[in-house]
Amino acid sequence: MKENMKSNHELSVFIDSGFYRFRSSNVFFIDPVRVLNRFYARFRISPSAYYSRFFFETKHAGQEVEVCSRSSKKRKRKQKKPHILNERERAADQRHREVKPLLLKAHEALLAATDLLTVMGELNRDYVSSTGYGIEQSFIELGRVWQAPLYEITLKFNQCYLTDQRCEQRVIPLFNNLVANETADDVEAEILDRRYILPRESSFFMSDLEQIHNLIPAESDCGFNLIVIDPPWENGSARQKSLYPTLPNRYFLSLPIKQLTHTEGALVALWVTNREKLHNFVEKELFPLWGVDYVTTFYWLKVKPDGSLISDLDLFHHRPYEYLLLGYCSGVAASSKHHSALRAVNNQTIISIPGDYSRKPPIGELLLECFPGFKPARCIELFAREMTAGCLSWGNEPLHFQESRYFLGD
Repeated sequence: MKENMKSNHELSVFIDSGFYRFRSSNVFFIDPVRVLNRFYARFRISPSAYYSRFFFETKHAGQEVEVCSRSSKKRKRKQKKPHILNERERAADQRHREVKPLLLKAHEALLAATDLLTVMGELNRDYVSSTGYGIEQSFIELGRVWQAPLYEITLKFNQCYLTDQRCEQRVIPLFNNLVANETADDVEAEILDRRYILPRESSFFMSDLEQIHNLIPAESDCGFNLIVIDPPWENGSARQKSLYPTLPNRYFLSLPIKQLTHTEGALVALWVTNREKLHNFVEKELFPLWGVDYVTTFYWLKVKPDGSLISDLDLFHHRPYEYLLLGYCSGVAASSKHHSALRAVNNQTIISIPGDYSRKPPIGELLLECFPGFKPARCIELFAREMTAGCLSWGNEPLHFQESRYFLGD
């Protein structure tokens, strides 16, 4: 009876918050749509738009038989010689072997949570088609043309939050400018006849890397104590699909993390793929230059709506998980209690159904829950492609997932 009550409570919390914490483990399941929806009052994220890669994945009757039939007619190919791992690949394989038991245990916990899987399995039943434009607007291309300084964004505030009706609309520069929604309501915005939705108490600064220093506060006590970074690491798949421009590793060395840090210090969360080259770069060059002391690693395990992994766990070049490296950057008046609190949290696993390519789950609230010493938090996300409540989003396309096509109507 008590177990059922606990299970019902956890499921109830999940339905309200989007976070499901498994009992007696360091495992969380996140439904990004439920989490993001709490940032909006009048709009809702479209599940079909967020989980687009998992909708319409239907198998036709006889499809598998037909494939097997065709394959049986093919000539038998010579078996390839086993690939001999080089030194870097051996190091990556060893890293994988160390984390594999942790991920398997987390996945087993998910498969045992039948109540949670039932709720997530209803995604297709709750499918509602989103409307929008056929071709996305590229802010990267807009920012490169000579007219870029002339582009403007029109903010349309809800009248109930206005004290001066003449300010119902505000027109301000789009690029190299801080654009903020300081109200407790969603704000509709218009850019070149396209609609965008800004969540409550959020802001963005859209620019290239050269302009990031404009975000450094004049006083360190106005700095940030939660810094989330999702760098556009050089990636063959992203380059081939032309999804977004990537940068060589040396460019990230210039990020002013120390200058952005709050006077009492900051939790730095860095997304990293499975490439061993990146882990070595972060450990030996990036974190030391930023002044960040590595603390622990969180793991993001990617699953389908039925709970199965999106790929085999041992698939060398397409493993179904990524790393979130956490570190501490001390400020001028940093307290040792913050650093001690960080050390107490280890090896958390985040499980979620991934959205579009390279779209990360919203983990700001989860990080603040694990490290409560940083509340209330001033948050900034670097190389952001969407906005979250209470956070400043910086990058060359922070409005990418804010276009109205990704939302259901108000």
